[in-house]
Amino acid sequence: MHFYRRNLPHIENFNATYFVTFRVWNHPYLPPAARSIALRHCLFENGRRIELHACVIMPTHAHLLFTALEDERGDPFSLAEIMKSIKGVSARDINKLLNRRGQLWQDESFDRIMRAGEFQDKLEYIIANPISAGLAKRPGQYKWVWLQKTAQARVPVPQKSTPNVSKFK
Repeated sequence: MHFYRRNLPHIENFNATYFVTFRVWNHPYLPPAARSIALRHCLFENGRRIELHACVIMPTHAHLLFTALEDERGDPFSLAEIMKSIKGVSARDINKLLNRRGQLWQDESFDRIMRAGEFQDKLEYIIANPISAGLAKRPGQYKWVWLQKTAQARVPVPQKSTPNVSKFK
């Protein structure tokens, strides 16, 4: 286990599954094309640095549920490395789209290692987020939600393989 602190504490654990939230900085709203860019960059990292279980890109923030993969030496990619690759490149491309410069995302992200029983709750939270925000009426309507076909945490314990979407209808 590895611990580091900037403004927020961050705990990393070998082969852990994380729930991560990051927010837009000092910019009120990501238009649809910008959300598509952010989603594309999250998906680009799937199979490279992370096993992405689910993500949602909202107009003001994003949620990801993933397990860090290992590099060529067998060490897991660090949270800092993962988030830099997602946030850094997506910020550049979104800024280009919006014809702006400077910081797009808040510097730090909120992250939590999933404990037994939490994976399913966070998966359902990601699905429900656009519904709760009034951006969709039911699962599958919001364009910027992505779910692994059989989203399942490898660590710490296996969870149910499909989210309970019926409670959002």
